[in-house]
Amino acid sequence: MNRAMLKQYTKLVEFLGLTLGPSYEITLHDIRGKESSIVAIVNGSISGRDLDSPPTAMAMKAMMENAAGRDFHTNYIGLAKSNKMLRSSTYYIKDEENKLVGMLCINFDDSEFQALSSQLFQLIHPDSYVENNIVIRSDVLSSFEDNDETEHFGDSVTSAADSVIQEILDEEGVSVDQLTQAGKIRIVARLKEKGIFRLKGSVVHVSDVLRSSPASIYRYLNKVQQEEEA
Repeated sequence: MNRAMLKQYTKLVEFLGLTLGPSYEITLHDIRGKESSIVAIVNGSISGRDLDSPPTAMAMKAMMENAAGRDFHTNYIGLAKSNKMLRSSTYYIKDEENKLVGMLCINFDDSEFQALSSQLFQLIHPDSYVENNIVIRSDVLSSFEDNDETEHFGDSVTSAADSVIQEILDEEGVSVDQLTQAGKIRIVARLKEKGIFRLKGSVVHVSDVLRSSPASIYRYLNKVQQEEEA
């Protein structure tokens, strides 16, 4: 975002936070070059994030795909670190050339309202009816299916990279100690595809997890880039 857009949307974050109240977390992501960062946030305790937190995997996917032609994405499930379910929506900020330059995100925590509705339900119905019909948030969480439409809010580069690495290790049925160089290159390629290397400090962290040097990770990245261009 340019300076004027950044100023305008930062004010909008403040306005929405004051208007909607403490049950709504509002965040503004600025996308510049290889990195994305949260440049404004209100009520960050809802997802446990602050200005130093990395973008989520879903946000990075939007960055890689230029939001896949969408103007916004509304009312999908977000999961905070404590597995608290949020109702999330994202508005994609684009420039004159329709290139994604930022994201305005709203996460609604309805847990207090769930508790109030449960209490009201119990007041006006007998216990047996409540037990058979009321939907408890923990039941929803245990039964819902996690997929690409679910956003996970992490608090560090490790949470963003580690989940992808573990997913690939599980797919291949190997441990880090059993990885060949070819296997490490495949992991680096997947991490690159998901935008992990847009996060500051990601190369050092990935090198630690894969028990390789940062120089090796950069070599793998160059090899992946060359193969993509070929």
